[in-house]
Amino acid sequence: MKILTFTGRTPSEALKKAKLEIGDEGMLIETREIQKKSLGREALYEIVIGIDDDMVRNTYDKTKKPLNKQKPLLKESEDVLYDISNAAKQISKISTVADTFDEYAATSKSQSSFDLREPKELKEIKSEITKLGDKVKLIQNMFWDEKAPDLQNAIPSEFAEIYRLASQSGMDSEHLDAIMRMTLQHMPTKMKENSTTVKRYFQTLLRKMIPIRLETPPVTGSKKVIMLVGPTGVGKTTSIAKLAARYSYLMKKKYKVGLVVLDTYRIGAVEQLMQYARMMKLGIETVVDPPEFSTALNSLHYCDYILIDTMGSSPYDKGKIEKIYECLEANNTIYNIDVVLVMPSSIKYDDLKITYENFSSLNVDTIMFTKLDETRGFGNIFSLAYETKKPISYFSVGQEVPEDLVCASSDFLVECLLNGFNRSKV
Repeated sequence: MKILTFTGRTPSEALKKAKLEIGDEGMLIETREIQKKSLGREALYEIVIGIDDDMVRNTYDKTKKPLNKQKPLLKESEDVLYDISNAAKQISKISTVADTFDEYAATSKSQSSFDLREPKELKEIKSEITKLGDKVKLIQNMFWDEKAPDLQNAIPSEFAEIYRLASQSGMDSEHLDAIMRMTLQHMPTKMKENSTTVKRYFQTLLRKMIPIRLETPPVTGSKKVIMLVGPTGVGKTTSIAKLAARYSYLMKKKYKVGLVVLDTYRIGAVEQLMQYARMMKLGIETVVDPPEFSTALNSLHYCDYILIDTMGSSPYDKGKIEKIYECLEANNTIYNIDVVLVMPSSIKYDDLKITYENFSSLNVDTIMFTKLDETRGFGNIFSLAYETKKPISYFSVGQEVPEDLVCASSDFLVECLLNGFNRSKV
């Protein structure tokens, strides 16, 4: 028994090709749409025909290229691996074919020429399909040996999409390898057989691995003091304004907010924050030397939130980081200060890691990521949070004050990592 496939823009066209090629001696096994119609691209259908070897015409070329040298059906595919994966799924579907015709064959004039076969011959077809499926899996493993991490077993074909998305997101390769190893080890066998359930399991696993600091308002009679630190140009001053507007106007309770500015080196930044303070009617204090820091905090004792803007500095500028540290050391008030490291999501993981390490002397409590609207890869954010175990508190997704500020959630980050940033879902 031979298994032949024919394609056409419609099922009828594919059926006509089959009739011209092998005549009326054959059995229609399946008809399927392999390419949907879209702008500038026609639909493509494929039919699968079973025919006895002795019924194949002499004019039909029985010698075909080996399976591992054949081109994929969809030449437009960006990656041959995914065509092979689709082929494997299609082959598995064929094996469950019942002894009924497709609706197109049922209405065809040549229906009577495609005879139903005995169950024995149907078993022979399934046997041939199983062998073909095994060959396809061997080819898949051949590709994955080149792309897969250093694991004992090759990554199953159903993991192709999720592995590609994660690796292209900027996630550290060692972290991705570790996650894949855990997934392959602990994921139920039944779930591994379906790419949809694989992706769902992977999403759940990633969400559990991302530390998040939930936003909690200050307890009655207490206050929260938050200091933003980080490199120059990451958007600390704008983020301070967003937080101030959020706490003052957007929460269930309108809290009193005060501002402290340590960034007296940049006149523009000070003026910008003072303008925000005037617009929102907030108290603001400036600090030049560390001994003035405690005085500034005490001056804002009536506030529920005190937000501290610091001078931006290169991660390698030890002097400016030391100046911030001296202010923290000079704090003799009763207030605990949450240090939030602000970093852009648009730089690679190695740079994020170096930045974190150089600011870690300030005893960072949480991390805030900005410029999510300026990048397509979010695996670097995941890798830093996973590596440092420091929780993420906020995401800044644009320049608008206060709209473009998002309270951190693992769901949001995983969605961005696997499907890209979507402003409509903010």
